[in-house]
Amino acid sequence: MNYTILIDYQNRTPIYLQIVTKIEEHVALGVLKPNEQIPSIRELAITLGINPNTVKKAYEILEQKKVIHTISTKGTFISNNASQVLEDAIEKELLSLKEHISNLQKLGLSKEEIRRRIEKSK
Repeated sequence: MNYTILIDYQNRTPIYLQIVTKIEEHVALGVLKPNEQIPSIRELAITLGINPNTVKKAYEILEQKKVIHTISTKGTFISNNASQVLEDAIEKELLSLKEHISNLQKLGLSKEEIRRRIEKSK
C-alpha cells in the first residue's frame, strides 16, 4: 500500500466515512490512480485494526459512488472514471455552497461578513 489511511478515533465522524473520505482524497490528489488495486476488505481491516464490516461498508459506499470497483477473484480497484466522479461531486457541493451564500446574502450578510464568520468558525 503506497498510501496511508489514518483513523481519528477521537473524531465524531464514523470510521467508515473517514475511510471513504481518505480514499476519495487520495484519488483526487492523484495518490491513487485509475485501475490501481487497493487492499482487500480483510487486509485494510487488519492494517487499521478495525472490524472488517466497517471497511466493507466504506467500500460499498465507494462502489456506489463509482470510485472503486471489485472484480471477482482479482480484487478491488480504483475506477477509470473515479476522478470525474469526484469532480462532479465537488461541483455539486460548490453549487450547494453558492446557494447557501446567496441565502445568507438575502438575510443581509455581505460576502465579506460571510467570509469573516466562516474563518471565525474554523
